[in-house]
Amino acid sequence: MKTRCSVWCLVNLWVGLWCVPLSSAAEPEGFKSMFNGRDLTGWVNVNCAPGTFFVKEGEIVTNGNPTGFLRTDRHYENFVLEFEWKHINTKEVGNSGLFVWGDPIPAVGTAYTRGIEVQVLVNLEYKDQKTGAVTATSHGDLFSIWGASCEPERPHPLGWKRCLPLAYHAHGGGEWNHYKVVANNGVIKLTVNGKEVSGVSKCSPRKGYLALESEGAECHFRNLKIKELPSTNPKPEETAEVDKGHKSLFDGLTLEGWEFWTPPGADADEGWKPASGRIVSAGQNFLSTKQKFGPCELVFDWKLPADAAKRECTVFLGGKSRVVELAADAKPGAWQRATLKSEAGVPASIQFVPAPGLEIMNLFVRELPAE
Repeated sequence: MKTRCSVWCLVNLWVGLWCVPLSSAAEPEGFKSMFNGRDLTGWVNVNCAPGTFFVKEGEIVTNGNPTGFLRTDRHYENFVLEFEWKHINTKEVGNSGLFVWGDPIPAVGTAYTRGIEVQVLVNLEYKDQKTGAVTATSHGDLFSIWGASCEPERPHPLGWKRCLPLAYHAHGGGEWNHYKVVANNGVIKLTVNGKEVSGVSKCSPRKGYLALESEGAECHFRNLKIKELPSTNPKPEETAEVDKGHKSLFDGLTLEGWEFWTPPGADADEGWKPASGRIVSAGQNFLSTKQKFGPCELVFDWKLPADAAKRECTVFLGGKSRVVELAADAKPGAWQRATLKSEAGVPASIQFVPAPGLEIMNLFVRELPAE
C-alpha cells in the first residue's frame, strides 16, 4: 500500500508540473514576458518593411534593412528588463540597439527615435585619430540620441554624452549575450553577461516606448522579460510623446502603396526613387498614394539642396494644394518636419509635387473623425 501511494503521489506531482503554464514556470517573480514566441503581438513596426522584423524559432529577428525600429505598443517608466541578443556577423560589423523611453515615431530627419540607446554592437571599436582614445565600443555603451539627454557616470574622452563600459564582458558575433537593463527615476544601469559596466543619469525623457533597432545587420533577440517598478512621477516634459495612431506610408525600401501621376504637358517617367530610407524627386511626375484619405493628418520630413532656387515643398492633401515653406532660420539643406491636416469630405490621394533635389522621409498619416 505504501509503495502504491508513493507511485501515485509521484504521478500526481508529474502531472501537476506538466500542467503548469510554461510562461509562469519560467519567469522569475514579478517578471512578465514581452514576447510570446510566436508573433509580434505587443510590438509595432514603426518605419520598416513588413519583413524587416520577424519571428523565427522563438526569436525576434531583424534583417537590418532598412534602418528603423520596432517598438512596444505602450509606455514604460521604471523597470528591470532582461534579454539576450546575438549578431550573425562574426567578422563584419553588426549594429543594432535597444531604445529606452522613445517617442512613437522617428525624430526629424532620421530613422531613429529620440531616446536613450543601449548599444547592441559587435566587431567595432572607434578611436579618436588625434589622441588614440577609445570613443565607442562593442561592449555595452549607453548614450542619448536625437534630442534626448543624459549624464554618463564617467566622463567621455571627447565630452560626449556617452558612457563607455568600465570593463569588456560582451561576446562577439555568433554568440549570445545577456543584457540586464535597470531603469529607474531617470537612471539606467546596464549589466552585460552578469557584470554591471555602464550607467547614465538625469535622462530625459524618462518614460516612453522601448524599441529594438534595425541598422544594417541581422540580429536576434530572445527571452525578453520585464518587471515594472513603482512610478517616480515624471513631469510632462520628461515623458515621451504618446502614439496618436500615425501609420507609415513608406516602408523604407520600395514605393509599395504609391504610384506616379503625369500632369498634362509633362513627360511620363517614374520620377521618384527610394534611397536609404528616403524618397528622392528625380523627374516630372507627381508621387501619389494609391489609397485615398478623407479627414486626416499628414506628417513628413523634407529637405531641398542648399542651393535650391525655391524654399518650399508642395503637397496635395484633401484635393487641395498646400505649400510648405522652409523656416526662415532653417539651415540650407536641413531637414524640416511638416504637419498638415485635411478636413476634406471626399477621399483623395496624397500627392507630392516634384522639385529638383527634393527628398522626403518619415511619412506618416492618421485618419481623423469626420466633422
